[in-house]
Amino acid sequence: MQMINVGMYYKVKEGYEAEFERVFSAVAEKLKASGSGIKDAKLYREVGKREYLIYTEWESMDSFKAFVQSREFGETTSYGKEIIEGRPRHKVFKDVE
Repeated sequence: MQMINVGMYYKVKEGYEAEFERVFSAVAEKLKASGSGIKDAKLYREVGKREYLIYTEWESMDSFKAFVQSREFGETTSYGKEIIEGRPRHKVFKDVE
C-alpha cells in the first residue's frame, strides 16, 4: 500500500470561521478513532482570509476513496454547503518511488 496525502481547499462564508474550525476538529478526531485509514489531519488558514486547507494523510488511495463514498462524508458535505462559499477543491499528492 502506498500512503497518500490529500489537500482539500475551502473558502468559508464570513462569520462561520470558528464553526468550520470546530467542526473540523470534531470530524478529524472521529475519523482518526474510526479505523477509516486516515493517519493525520491538519487544518491551515490563510492569514487574513477565510480560506482553509485541510491536509490529510491516508494509508492508501482505497481508504480515501472509501471515506469519500461513506455516509459520514455525505453528511459532512451536505452540512458544509451551509457555511462554504463556492465549490471546494481537492488535490491528491503521492510519493514518487
